[in-house]
Amino acid sequence: METLIPAWVDGVLTPTGKLAAHQLGYRHKAVSVFVMSGTRTLIQQRALSKYHTPGLWANTCCTHPHWDEDPLVCANRRLEQELGIYGLTPQHRDQIEYRADVGNDLIEHEVVDLYTAQADQSLCVTPNPDEVMAFEWIELEQLKVKVAEQPEMFTPWLKIYLAEHSDRIFTASV
Repeated sequence: METLIPAWVDGVLTPTGKLAAHQLGYRHKAVSVFVMSGTRTLIQQRALSKYHTPGLWANTCCTHPHWDEDPLVCANRRLEQELGIYGLTPQHRDQIEYRADVGNDLIEHEVVDLYTAQADQSLCVTPNPDEVMAFEWIELEQLKVKVAEQPEMFTPWLKIYLAEHSDRIFTASV
């Protein structure tokens, strides 16, 4: 059974199949998490079996909440399912919206709840090979340089987050 995600269809939030939401470019809910240790952030390389953006580097975790799923519950669920990360306390940073072509005639038009979580780099990370093929802790400034020099290696949303929303994600809470 296909996962139903919250998407706006004709202006009404409706349970919609995830693939259909991307094929039709529907605006839909999403969650993105950045796990950080000081000025380093944990990034992941998406598994080659992913139906869009396979093999590209992304933020720690990004997904779509199930219909009626709380975004924070979703953030924790996907940290566990994608990377085997348990016990963090993600903090809501902001909500942003973006639209991007992700290849294969698919569109991400997301209303994203952004979360950050602090962790030590010794954090136990156990990637699910169906989701993640590699991970890396990287200095934020080094990540920005890599994205500028080799943009084809990174997901559209990570490039958008860094270019347009860095202050909302990486600036310490006051």
